[in-house]
Amino acid sequence: MARRASKLASLAAAASGIYLYGNKFLDPNDFGVVRVGRAIATTAVITYDYLTSLRGVPYGSEEYDFLKSQVHLRSAERLRELCCANRGTFIKVGQHLGALDYLLPEEYTRTLKVLHSQAPQSTRQEIEQVIREDLGKEVLLLLVKQIFPDFEFMWLVEEAKKNLPLELDFLNEGRNAEKVAHMLKNFDFLKVPRIYWELSTKRVLLMEFMEGGQVNDRAYMERNGINVNEISRNLGKLYSEMIFVNGFVHCDPHPGNVLVKKCPASGKAHIILLDHGLYQVLSESFRMDYCRLWQALIKADMKRVQKYSRRLGAGNLYPLFACMLTARSWESVNRGIDRSPVSASEDVEIRSNAAAYLPQITQLLNNVPRQMLLLLKTNDLLRGIESALHTRASASSFLNMSRCCIRAVSTYQRSKSHSLYRRAQISLTEALSLWQINLYELFLWLKGSQLGNWVIALLSRMHHSTY
Repeated sequence: MARRASKLASLAAAASGIYLYGNKFLDPNDFGVVRVGRAIATTAVITYDYLTSLRGVPYGSEEYDFLKSQVHLRSAERLRELCCANRGTFIKVGQHLGALDYLLPEEYTRTLKVLHSQAPQSTRQEIEQVIREDLGKEVLLLLVKQIFPDFEFMWLVEEAKKNLPLELDFLNEGRNAEKVAHMLKNFDFLKVPRIYWELSTKRVLLMEFMEGGQVNDRAYMERNGINVNEISRNLGKLYSEMIFVNGFVHCDPHPGNVLVKKCPASGKAHIILLDHGLYQVLSESFRMDYCRLWQALIKADMKRVQKYSRRLGAGNLYPLFACMLTARSWESVNRGIDRSPVSASEDVEIRSNAAAYLPQITQLLNNVPRQMLLLLKTNDLLRGIESALHTRASASSFLNMSRCCIRAVSTYQRSKSHSLYRRAQISLTEALSLWQINLYELFLWLKGSQLGNWVIALLSRMHHSTY
């Protein structure tokens, strides 16, 4: 177990270090070797700590669990210090890890969560240098690929080259903010800061000031009378609409970028969406395959799960792909992911498999369409929020996804049909499917409400009184 833990820590740190290695090292005018040295030293210390601290301790004993928790905490603090010292993209990696409550040990997520709201600030010179260094990543990773033929992280270069300039262009961020606000204007609970264009440039973005609690702060919501389940449900609605219906997706929903606040006037809870620099635009064919894959996953239709997973590049690794998308075990995927919440034993299985299948996960990430990479990151972050709020794998989230998938597929089918009769048939099928979902949702509400319990008790008494 110690060996597996150290292997996971080493691989995670090494992968991040390799990805970020080119940031400064190739520029002789900067002290990039210091950043690289920190990453290597941190990796070595974490690995040594796991190997030595747990050696000879009986697995499963109270002493083992205590020592393991201490090593997790020390390692997490070292990673946080590394992120704060090296800054830049290291902060992005740390923010992502801090949101993975459902996957990483609590010591890691609790320690790294501070990066969501207390990340070190960068100077203008440092930001500009990131752009100059972007090609350095490519040169170094090509060299690594030659030395280590099995290295499968070349896709990181392509994504970094494409996304980094967009994230640093504040005019692009402002346009994204206005686009998503208009696109989701029917959701009155969503608030996007207004952009002051007359005072904004490519390097400066002035927007409306908004404040609130982080979306994963359950205690804040309880103190302020905000319904946790409603927030989780509404966040799912937002992202289902973005992914399945519009194909324009905010891809950095870590808790520091998603705030919640109760409006004093109306008493309604608002979701505030910040940081609009990174969006993924989904092609129509990709979006339809992704819709149909999720429909198959929700219905536990394994033939269609295999079919659409393969179409999205998973190949023979489609079971692993399905598990990564749903964050559920293969057994739960086969049984139906909406049938039951995640159990403690399944949670342990998922965490263990993340380390055991790391080479296959790497291969899969190298094979899927580039559009999928940011969606997987987005899924991870949303899953972490659900885990923190204890609303993970709720039936309502799957119902909202189903609605959006049905609407998206029906709209696509109508656009491809030239027959008035066929379009009417598609619309009728869509209406019936949505009506079935509404009926099922009503059943779930009645089942969990006092009114529903009263009706069931009344019907039961009436039934017994007839005999």
